[in-house]
Amino acid sequence: MSEKSLVKKTAIAVLRQEARAIKEQIVHIDTNFVLAVKTILTTTGKVVLLGVGKSGIIARKIAATLSSLGVNAVYLHPTDCLHGDAGAIQKDDTAIILSYSGQSPEIRELLNLLLHTLKIKVIIFTANRSLLKRKDIVGINCRVGREAERHNIVPTSSTTAALALGDALALAVAEKRGYTIKDFSRLHPRGHLGRKTTLLVKDIMRRGKDNPVIDQNCLVSKALMVMTRTRTGAVSVLDRAGRLVGYFTDGDLRRCLAKDKNLWNRKLREVMTPQPRTISPEMPINAAINLFRKSSFDNVPVVDKDRRPIGLLDERDLITAGIII
Repeated sequence: MSEKSLVKKTAIAVLRQEARAIKEQIVHIDTNFVLAVKTILTTTGKVVLLGVGKSGIIARKIAATLSSLGVNAVYLHPTDCLHGDAGAIQKDDTAIILSYSGQSPEIRELLNLLLHTLKIKVIIFTANRSLLKRKDIVGINCRVGREAERHNIVPTSSTTAALALGDALALAVAEKRGYTIKDFSRLHPRGHLGRKTTLLVKDIMRRGKDNPVIDQNCLVSKALMVMTRTRTGAVSVLDRAGRLVGYFTDGDLRRCLAKDKNLWNRKLREVMTPQPRTISPEMPINAAINLFRKSSFDNVPVVDKDRRPIGLLDERDLITAGIII
């Protein structure tokens, strides 16, 4: 087998096994999972994530996801907790421990500290059957059939499954809390995701000379000149009062030209798309992105409350602004 073939075979096998591991977690969405969600929802303090090694890395990610969804969540290292950092944990907090085997000395000592000394509620992601049967903790089963690594030793499928379960838990909590896009934008104002949730159409739409408009009684030949000059590939068609009555694009031009050799001498009102889809300048950019993805067009006129075209939003503007990548 060539080196290239071996690499591809290994990578594909890993992805398939990890995909299977995630599917295996569906049966673990049980009464204990629901109880875990309720426990977090009723927590008046913070949610403390704990884990050692690779489980600790997954715990950090789950804590970050919960925080971005408005849940007061932090990560603490179990060893540090056993050396004084447990002082950061208060009686109204809830702990979430990640430990696939549930057999490490740190985890056993940690459970004793949390349950008997601090006396707080504990949720644990584990495959340890004895821990899952305990009544004093909420156990979420994260067992997988096997690891993706061929010796079935290196944590791969198990950490992927735990991460997926963590996302499921966090989003279930968010849904119960009625989480909205506005909540996310408030907590995540910067970066690519922040821009998608805070920007409005009016912030990046084309205006003025970059927003081509033309009277409905003008000829198609003139419309082509306007589209060429502004490089938009579309023009908003107006009535005498300056209201939008149609839209004409380079796609319309090609389709009409194939059927009408005298197209250049037609008036726009004869060939335009009447009453086209429009958007408001106050529409969130994220909603505009979804509109583009669901529709066949790549630009759309922006109108005010009197249906006057005050701008144009082109899909390329979203790419230039770094909103669509």
